[in-house]
Amino acid sequence: MLKSTTCLAAALSALIATSAAAEGELNLYSSRHYDTDERLYTDFEDATGIKINRIEGKADELIARMEAEGANSPADVMLTVDTSRLARAKDAGILQVIDSETMEERIPANLQDEDNQWFGFSQRGRIIFYNKENVTNPPATYADLAKPEYKDLICIRSSTNTYNQTLLASIITHEGAEAAKSWAEGVVANMARDPQGGDTDQLRGIVSGECDIAVSNTYYYARAIRKDVKGLSSDLDMIGWVFPNQDSYGAHMNLSGGGVAAHAPNKENAILFLEYLASDQAQEYFSAGNDEFPAVQSVELADSVKALGDFKADDVNLSDVAKNIPEAQKIFNEVGWK
Repeated sequence: MLKSTTCLAAALSALIATSAAAEGELNLYSSRHYDTDERLYTDFEDATGIKINRIEGKADELIARMEAEGANSPADVMLTVDTSRLARAKDAGILQVIDSETMEERIPANLQDEDNQWFGFSQRGRIIFYNKENVTNPPATYADLAKPEYKDLICIRSSTNTYNQTLLASIITHEGAEAAKSWAEGVVANMARDPQGGDTDQLRGIVSGECDIAVSNTYYYARAIRKDVKGLSSDLDMIGWVFPNQDSYGAHMNLSGGGVAAHAPNKENAILFLEYLASDQAQEYFSAGNDEFPAVQSVELADSVKALGDFKADDVNLSDVAKNIPEAQKIFNEVGWK
């Protein structure tokens, strides 16, 4: 790790030295709410001498704030979770196009905005979990979740949840709006309870017996492997999982990412920070510190993430998925998904 840190510091210092705009600070607006991200910030500060000033809040609040601030916004970088929010930030006009060979080389094309206004840095599979004792034939695909045989068995979050919005938008992208609506209707009919809580609560629903099948992002389960999560970790042995659609387009991946603010006063530092998030060091920590899949595929996975096994990930272009998010919300409303 010392070698990679030294190399990182040298590379970043070289970029700073050639940047006329570098002022020694970076204003970061972030809706990532993970304590483990602290190391990402301190490592960058230690390697570069650039001070990070943080404004943290919910994604929609930060987007609204940046819109209201307009050209006077101090924001340099916005970090947020899920493709839907990255697309919302772009549509709001608060991001700008950036040119970075490092980002182009490191981040897969399908995890980048088509106009280079945002880039993904970590991923979470949105997959199917089930009670191994009660479900002998778990759903193998997302489409299977709508089959009548799973009536009254499914726990899943509300239609306002961005992870579900992006999942449905991906189904629209692959199969069309009509098929996506039929799927959403079938899932509503199969719900064991009205949507409530977060992804951890869906997994706890399996433990409590409220449901036998749950849809959740992988890192909520992986986190319960790495450390004690109340109401979940002690009962992990009863839960199995399926990475859906392994014979077709693969498991849907949610994205965490960011972009440079439209009026960034420290643009060069902002680009430098995003390039740092694409480095091996930062990518390893997304996995080790928060149980996520790195965006850079060659990076080593944390043991908690490795425990989930190998799988085929959907490599659909997330810019295309983002365009279908408004249609996804419309479908949710039409089928009565609360």
